[in-house]
Amino acid sequence: MEIWRRSLELAGTELETAAVESHARAPPEAPEWTTPNRVALELAALRLRDFSTASDRNPVVVVAPFALHDAQLADLAPGHSLLEALLRDGCTHLHLVEWKSATAATRLHTIDTQLASLNVAIDDVGLPVDIVGLCQGGWLSLVYAARFPAKVRRLVLVGAPIDIRAEPSALTTPMSSLSDVVIDELTRHGDGVLLGRDMTALWPREYDEERRIRDSLQLSAPLTTDAAGEAVEIFTRWDRRPLDLPVPYYRQVFDWLYRENRLATGAFPALGRTIDLRNLRCPLFLLAGAQDAIAPPAQAFAAARLVGTSEIETTLAPCGHLALFMGRLTLGTEWPRVAQWLQK
Repeated sequence: MEIWRRSLELAGTELETAAVESHARAPPEAPEWTTPNRVALELAALRLRDFSTASDRNPVVVVAPFALHDAQLADLAPGHSLLEALLRDGCTHLHLVEWKSATAATRLHTIDTQLASLNVAIDDVGLPVDIVGLCQGGWLSLVYAARFPAKVRRLVLVGAPIDIRAEPSALTTPMSSLSDVVIDELTRHGDGVLLGRDMTALWPREYDEERRIRDSLQLSAPLTTDAAGEAVEIFTRWDRRPLDLPVPYYRQVFDWLYRENRLATGAFPALGRTIDLRNLRCPLFLLAGAQDAIAPPAQAFAAARLVGTSEIETTLAPCGHLALFMGRLTLGTEWPRVAQWLQK
């Protein structure tokens, strides 16, 4: 109990500090990487990080979400890193797309901008690649694979919202009631950038903070090890470090994905073409969380009926959203299956 108390006291102090400091618009802190890596490519929109320990396997590119939180969600802490798990289970030619927080220089970026940057990064890795798309990085990866089918060998989508109307979520309800006036005010507040601190205020919080952290990391209470306490503290620092988003990108995601459900209806535009998921032929692996309130199973598994490929594998993990990426149990049970599938 003492470790929990100390960790949560630190969490409260850091969150209060972050709330004060955020008003100064200081440059965002850098993620704290658990696994050794190097920056292989730097673009205005992203960094391509190379986590490889060998290059004799097919390259795997993990695409982080470009949403509320930064890419450390894929490499949070020892025992809570999906990159660590993939390397351990044989995916040794491994890269991560780390989206950068928006600035005055990138405030006009759109979905097409992000796709074009992703295309440059994937060309740099070497073709064809296997892509692992996480949450909001999942639907973007699906769009990319449909737009550039010859460049993607296998595709994994984890906790990815694909058909928004297949099942209500903790995001769709507040978004459906969010008016353009509110969005205009939020975007005006950031001078063309949607500030992460403002998105945090809109993000659904389902229960008390201690339980949320425990469920995300899949830790028992009380914490009994220093490693568990350290993981809680790292989670807290990551959680209070939101990304800022370009307003055009946010508006397109809000309208095209959540309001108009264009990805599921075959009307999603991407780099000059309309995406038809029926033309997607690469093997597909779908991983969803049974208790995921952000991208519930029906939204995630809808990809199976929308794509044209016949080689589809689906897995339902007994966890919530963040535990798909950093949960100790999920990383030990579900991700070895993902790694094995990628190596076929």
